[in-house]
Amino acid sequence: MAGQTEIVLNAILTSIDRGELSPGEAIDENALIAQYEVSRTPLREALLRLEAMGLVTRPPRKGAVLFKPSFEEFLSILEVNAQLEGQAAGLAARRIGAEDGAALMQIVEACEVHARDKGDGDPNGYYTLNLAFHKQVAEAAGNPFLLDMIKMNGRKLIAYYRARYRNPGAIAESAREHRQIAELILAHKVDEARALMTEHVLFDRVTVTDLLAALG
Repeated sequence: MAGQTEIVLNAILTSIDRGELSPGEAIDENALIAQYEVSRTPLREALLRLEAMGLVTRPPRKGAVLFKPSFEEFLSILEVNAQLEGQAAGLAARRIGAEDGAALMQIVEACEVHARDKGDGDPNGYYTLNLAFHKQVAEAAGNPFLLDMIKMNGRKLIAYYRARYRNPGAIAESAREHRQIAELILAHKVDEARALMTEHVLFDRVTVTDLLAALG
């Protein structure tokens, strides 16, 4: 039973990460039961765990739906996420070694190549690179608990971060900032890396309003 719960849980998390589920979208419980050949009990257990994580809500007289933040909730989650990401960058600047540094710069260069060769095209492809950049920074911080917090908190806004790269110029701006952050990390400039990463992750209120509107 526990194994079946993990299978369904990981399947839903993967769908969130890939953008296959949108904020406010209903979880198709019958489809999951059929696809993964599980009973309703492990499915419900998985949904309860997702609800405890804040990734799923259960509106009255409805089934489980993917969490969709209000404007105020968006700003609050964003504020926390920016601080977590900033802390990760600061710790990475203190602790990063040669191997992690080389891996980080490889991702930075891939972001730059994408921005140069594709411009505003293929935002989903760029978002995959963006995730890799932030994951590498968080791993270089050397704190697995912080990494888990970033992943869990970030999933609540992942659809909106993905949508951000549909805006003209957003990919090029992101790639530039990735290099600046990486260079600060490699130079072991702790405070500067933390501050720039925090700023990099934050959106202004107008952008938040636009993203919420874009995803309905």
